[in-house]
Amino acid sequence: MLSAGAPLAGGNNLFLHRNNFQSFKPIATTSFTFRSISSTLKELDTSSSPATNDDRKLSPTVTGTASFPPLKVAKRVVLVRHGQSTWNAEGRIQGSSDFSVLTQKGEAQAETSRQMLIDDSFDICFSSPLKRSKRTADVIWDSRKAEILTDYDLREIDLYSFQGLLKHEGIEKYGPAFRQWQKDAPNFNIDGHYPVRELWDRASSCWKKILAHDSGSVLVVAHNAVNQALVATAMGFGTEYFRVLLQSNCGVSVLDFVPRPDGGSPYICLNRLNQTPSSPIGGGSSAGRKASKRIVLVCHGLTEASNADAGDTSMNMLGTIQSQKTAEVLLDLNVKSIISSPRIAPTETANAIARVQEAADCLGADCVPRYVETKQLKDLDVHDILNRSKKESVNASSLQSGWVNGFEDELLTEIWDRSGAAWKSLLDELSNESEPDNIVVTVGHPIINIGLLTHCLNLTKDWIGSFHLDAGSITVIDFPDGPFGRGVVRCINYSAHLGRWSIPITRPTQSDEEF
Repeated sequence: MLSAGAPLAGGNNLFLHRNNFQSFKPIATTSFTFRSISSTLKELDTSSSPATNDDRKLSPTVTGTASFPPLKVAKRVVLVRHGQSTWNAEGRIQGSSDFSVLTQKGEAQAETSRQMLIDDSFDICFSSPLKRSKRTADVIWDSRKAEILTDYDLREIDLYSFQGLLKHEGIEKYGPAFRQWQKDAPNFNIDGHYPVRELWDRASSCWKKILAHDSGSVLVVAHNAVNQALVATAMGFGTEYFRVLLQSNCGVSVLDFVPRPDGGSPYICLNRLNQTPSSPIGGGSSAGRKASKRIVLVCHGLTEASNADAGDTSMNMLGTIQSQKTAEVLLDLNVKSIISSPRIAPTETANAIARVQEAADCLGADCVPRYVETKQLKDLDVHDILNRSKKESVNASSLQSGWVNGFEDELLTEIWDRSGAAWKSLLDELSNESEPDNIVVTVGHPIINIGLLTHCLNLTKDWIGSFHLDAGSITVIDFPDGPFGRGVVRCINYSAHLGRWSIPITRPTQSDEEF
């Protein structure tokens, strides 16, 4: 049980705690630079600065998502990266070469993805023509009757002379150019080309073809970099977001495109990012680098309420199951503290995670129980704001992709400001020097977690409606450069751990009227 201790000052934030907890000192976020998808190559080249690591910096100078032609019907696009290839296993740079094939592990990953998507309906499949991607598409598509359309523009990023090299060979042969590829990819030039910039242009071209196809549900099977570019260009992110939105082998990402009533560019919502066959919590690098700092955003389980009181009532049976499943998937982490909204449902979810973490270390006869501290942060509470909304329901069980687009602007501003204050406090907690491998788990309503995510990506409040989170989902953000560096998003709205209680990947998008 959480008990309310003496309030602790931390800027304008207030924590309640079970144990002594030092006050938070707000962290000033790093300065960022950002370019929109509409930036030309000439503009990018003029503004680049070889002396700085521009690809680590992002800036909210764009106030809306990308522009596409009007749609007549809603369209859901599911992106899948190919399974592990022979060159993935060797650590060899593939680029757009076509020499590698799926490994045994890659075949198994593709089969797992097939099973994950077996009950989901697709009208058409687009695939890269490269063998590793086409084989993955064949496995997932299985006995579906529609043909697979191969598109050369879906090939992996063109890396020219780098293709086929091992990492140490690239360092030895190309030195500064290889280091720029690692540290400043948007401005990386090889053989007279800017590969990342070219990729962004190619991804924009792919979207024109995908969205023009007469279909409601589309499967796209391609590669790491091109899938990153597809997500980024759909959302209106510039090349600085390369290596920010992770794409693992056979990771699934979902984008919803919904017509606007006025016939303009469709609403675009990233429904999920990088739902992988294996747990996103386990080991592995983030954009090729190890990360010792991590924030895990957990959405509380479903509640009995069907209105704005959803977070301030106890979880129902399904919500209890969701919180337990979330606690189990987090067992791969050594969680020492959990920060939640002070409302009932987030607190219950946090306590469920704490109990499972404590029990996991006490299975032997001579074990010493480990204490997991739970803390409450008032800036994670948006109950009072949601209660003032005129929307019929803001319960996590009824939220559909893009639901925030109908939210009142003045209330959205309040959520944005509050989530910004909470994000600074979480970064302060993450920067605790006494915890070299620090993991911050936070629990709240989907909309506050969306706000935290957009602050992580250094976007404006206009992007809050461009993300979706479900009850019981987790979002994982790694910080390979520490809490002062940019976050690498390992997954968004991951729900595979919920098993039969998860929401299908291709759940129908809502009708125009619901916007």
